[in-house]
Amino acid sequence: MKTHYLVTLCTALVVGAALIAAPATAVDVSKEKVLVNDSWLTAKTKIALAADGRVKGRQIDVESTKGQVMLRGKVDSDSAKQAAEEITKGLDGVKTVKNDLEVVAPATRDAVEDKDEAITTRVKEHIAMDSRLKKADISVQTNAGVVSLTGEVMDIMTSANASWTTRQVPGVKSVKNDLTVKEKA
Repeated sequence: MKTHYLVTLCTALVVGAALIAAPATAVDVSKEKVLVNDSWLTAKTKIALAADGRVKGRQIDVESTKGQVMLRGKVDSDSAKQAAEEITKGLDGVKTVKNDLEVVAPATRDAVEDKDEAITTRVKEHIAMDSRLKKADISVQTNAGVVSLTGEVMDIMTSANASWTTRQVPGVKSVKNDLTVKEKA
């Protein structure tokens, strides 16, 4: 009788553990699938831009999040900017395209890039001085004085503080805050 009770209890525990673990595993798999899809979409976009003669693909940075593709960098002309957006919109899996490409003439590109690198460095230094911001996952990129903030922060106040801190840095013309707020579990 005691043995039968122990076998039944052990069986119930194993089945219960399996039922509890299965949904957690499924959640992890779905998140990995999104990451793989975003990585694949980014790679596919970069390849398509590099293969097209209208665009110099190496001038364009590509990021993907849940089907939204963000294009950043500097291109030689308006037609190259439009072509990059058209190429990206034509790819399977792309839901929306955010075209943040800057048109900069090749003759002035070196001066603009040097200035942008200095602004990016100063913004990163200011973020590192703030105790809340340095703990946040914030990426900084500058194009023609326009600073883009991407990543994930704990709350909306941290996002606002990042924008305000960035705007105070000399040389910053404007701030594009593309930070997302972490979902509370």
